[in-house]
Amino acid sequence: MIRRKKVMVVFGTRPEAIKMAPVIQALRQQEAIHCQITVTAQHREMLDQVLELFKLTPDFDLNLMKQGQTLTDITTRALNGLREVFQQESPDLVLVHGDTTTTFVAALAAFYAQIPIGHVEAGLRTGNKYSPYPEEMNRRLAGVLTDLHFAPTERARENLLREGVAQEKVFVTGNTVIDALLATVKADYLFREPQIQAILKQGNTSRMVLVTTHRRENLGEPMRQIYQALSKMLEIFPETYVVFPVHKNPKVRKVVDEVLGKHPRVYLIEPMDYEPFVNLMARSYLILTDSGGIQEEAPSLGKPVLVVRDTTERPEAVEAGTVSLVGTGYDSVLSELKRLLSDDDAYRKMEMASNPYGDGHAAERIVQIINKN
Repeated sequence: MIRRKKVMVVFGTRPEAIKMAPVIQALRQQEAIHCQITVTAQHREMLDQVLELFKLTPDFDLNLMKQGQTLTDITTRALNGLREVFQQESPDLVLVHGDTTTTFVAALAAFYAQIPIGHVEAGLRTGNKYSPYPEEMNRRLAGVLTDLHFAPTERARENLLREGVAQEKVFVTGNTVIDALLATVKADYLFREPQIQAILKQGNTSRMVLVTTHRRENLGEPMRQIYQALSKMLEIFPETYVVFPVHKNPKVRKVVDEVLGKHPRVYLIEPMDYEPFVNLMARSYLILTDSGGIQEEAPSLGKPVLVVRDTTERPEAVEAGTVSLVGTGYDSVLSELKRLLSDDDAYRKMEMASNPYGDGHAAERIVQIINKN
């Protein structure tokens, strides 16, 4: 009897779960592979939403999340928990994703256990170790330990080769988030949430600006300026309205409430599950965000994205014209909002630009490579 290759997929947050779900589904279709899931749950509630959506049941759940946790807390607890799992199961390959603290710690724990590491969405770089923080260094440190690098784009591959990674260890696959997105967005999707139904009904003749902000480097004054620009936009363009799923971080919520909380055309809602959120993206006119994943997802839906950050590890989208990097200053954010809301040609140019992140078959390519290595 031929021994099946044991592949353990490790993740801890909602974005990782979304992007790894297609990989797990593809792995589980392979008779020669035994796929296991370990979650650190450095984010608990939002992770569980995605596990339920994609019908993923973890084999091991470290359940790390605690109120007020620091990066050091997550790192030490995850390292100890993963050490025990790896010792018990002895996987042939540990598969991590992207740039979270779980990503780095899982790679480190696998290295300590001398287990090969595969890194999905490898090679993204800003070159600034504090932007995005701590994601830039999580990704780079995991990359140093990785054996199989699954780069989503040619640019990501070039970044890795420039850092000295052997050419035969780098594979351009596309981004698995497109796989997940295309399987989830539906033209006839019906929102179950009464609040979303009411918002869409009320705003069905208007233009929705969908907003998300959460990054540590934007806390405080940067976020205040972003929200003030949105407030001014609503004054200038009375046909617009804002839907804003507000991150649970109290530092985010405080500034949102102060600047936008009383505006009649701003709908502040709780963070959404993945399925309704991406279908809401499909209904929006444009998106303003500091998220990394949305920079990849929205262009597949033909939605222009204004990224309120000073740097991005996804320059391909900026170069393709699907994303505009606008910073966090009041003037620059307002200027770009005004441009897309008043210039139909500028809007159509972004709307029609080609998405550089793949065709929805990235997970299949990753599994084929794992089978060969």
